[in-house]
Amino acid sequence: MTTPTPTPSAPFTEPTTAYWQRIVDADPAAPADGPWQFGYPARLPDGRVLVLPIRALDSEPTHAVASLICNQASLEVVETLGRMLAECLAPLQPEVVIGIPTLGLTFAPVVARHLGHSRYVPMGYSRKFWYDEALSGAVQSITTPTAGKRVYLDPHLLPLVRGKRVVLVDDAVSSGSTLGAPWTLIESLGAEVLACGVAMRQGRRWVRTLGPERAARLVGVFDSPLLQAVDGGWGLRG
Repeated sequence: MTTPTPTPSAPFTEPTTAYWQRIVDADPAAPADGPWQFGYPARLPDGRVLVLPIRALDSEPTHAVASLICNQASLEVVETLGRMLAECLAPLQPEVVIGIPTLGLTFAPVVARHLGHSRYVPMGYSRKFWYDEALSGAVQSITTPTAGKRVYLDPHLLPLVRGKRVVLVDDAVSSGSTLGAPWTLIESLGAEVLACGVAMRQGRRWVRTLGPERAARLVGVFDSPLLQAVDGGWGLRG
């Protein structure tokens, strides 16, 4: 007889209004592998934690993820995560910081400032009338199933990128599919991509998508595991 996969005894869902608003000290008595109910304590480089809300997946209610939505985070949290990401990238001594849309544009200016730069280079999904299709790439994403979405670099910013040693900045990586187009485009312009920095690495699916060479250049501030239903809440998946 097959034992059914346990499901949470309660929906374990609550408003996210209070999430992403502060960084707290780690609870030394908390179990390292759960179970967790409403929030997952993501460990930061300084030992503190940022509690992330847990959300069950519509496609598989016994699976869940802990998420970061940085444009709903407090300015203090964004600043702290941006500073930590800059510290991870600082040894590479990049000449240019390039922000990947959309939420990577939240962290890119913070990273650039902490690296001592006076500006950063934003990419975008919106095509202005003076843009050149040659400076764009087709975006593939699990959230963008239909063709047509493209990522662009403003041609006026090309001199800031061509031949430079750069780092890409995004908010998070999960499947890794959204990173391919901007990464390839920037390299096609003659820039050397030293690394791609993100605040959150969610799971490990991105390793296969990016491939070993690019995956080795993926830098993150904290990790967020994939979760599954267990007795009393959510535990580590796999």
